Amino acid sequence: MVTPLHVSISEKLRHQIEAGDYVSGEKLPSEHELMKTFQVSRITVRQAIANLVNQGLVSSQQGKGVFVVPQQKVTYSLSSPMVLLADDLSKKGIELTFKNLTFRKVRSPQEVQTALASAEKQVYLQKKLLYMNGAVGAIDISYILPELGKSLGPQLKQEMTFVVLEECAIAIESIDATIECTRADYETSDYLEVPLGHPLIVYRYIVYGPAQKPILWGETLSRADRFCYSLNIQP
Repeated sequence: MVTPLHVSISEKLRHQIEAGDYVSGEKLPSEHELMKTFQVSRITVRQAIANLVNQGLVSSQQGKGVFVVPQQKVTYSLSSPMVLLADDLSKKGIELTFKNLTFRKVRSPQEVQTALASAEKQVYLQKKLLYMNGAVGAIDISYILPELGKSLGPQLKQEMTFVVLEECAIAIESIDATIECTRADYETSDYLEVPLGHPLIVYRYIVYGPAQKPILWGETLSRADRFCYSLNIQP
């Protein structure tokens, strides 16, 4: 099977990026320079660049060019689930920041209502875009019981959810969690800067407070090239 020319070119560029010939933030040669280097058409060069963009290796900035994006993958340990994400990443020299996308009262989806074992018809929905050392890595979507959402709203817009619960002396007794895969829809593809249908990791969780009462249902959708989970199992 003959490898398409644009794939061959993108693979050569990928190897150069991984070898450090082009470092994070560096601009790749222009379309004209790549056409001259590889003796191909503009269309072929654009297809090759699109391949790199789809792999999360570069980003195209209108009118400026194509730039190598950070390739560091963040690992969050689930061995001690009570350890806050920000604290875990900080120990590894990684700064976690976030942008609050929305915080509002909504009708409770049936899945959330069942998970929270609540008759409440409304809950607070929060969406946060998470950045690791300035690079977008995940979007966190959480549904919070109305009494907590109302009282903790100002803090939740400024700090990570688990930090707020800790500061407000709301004990977390346990967390039920599952990890699975999904694909980016229109909203998540835009926020996470990946193509529509791109594979994502989903960390879905239910947080139990005092007396094992469920207080929060959430899911974190992550780019697999920038975020992963680890677990240490003792015999």
